[in-house]
Amino acid sequence: QVQVVESGGGLVQPGGSLRLSCSASGSIFSLLHMGWYRQVPGKERELVASITSGGGTNYADSVKGRLTIARDNAKNTLYLQMNNLKPEDTAVYYCNAKAERNGVPIWIFAWGQGTQVTVSS
Repeated sequence: QVQVVESGGGLVQPGGSLRLSCSASGSIFSLLHMGWYRQVPGKERELVASITSGGGTNYADSVKGRLTIARDNAKNTLYLQMNNLKPEDTAVYYCNAKAERNGVPIWIFAWGQGTQVTVSS
């Protein structure tokens, strides 16, 4: 089973910045469409940003212009640069890759512990 470890979260003031990292095990990382997800208590996990194997990106409307997803395939690492953070960004952030096998959506990695981001004064 391939795994991911998220890191880089913390407590920041509104307007502050963080850089999250996702370290992935296995040899398939460079081929995967990776994503950052976040979850708050009582709500579904939501996709924040994704990046294709070729570097194409997509973002949730709520984070456009503030968060930037990137990858370093040589290091099997996914990043999320978070700037101008807002209180509504507070959540546990996870990384994973969603794929499809015979029409069935699957998560490539076992879910990690996630990393807590708290934006507060």
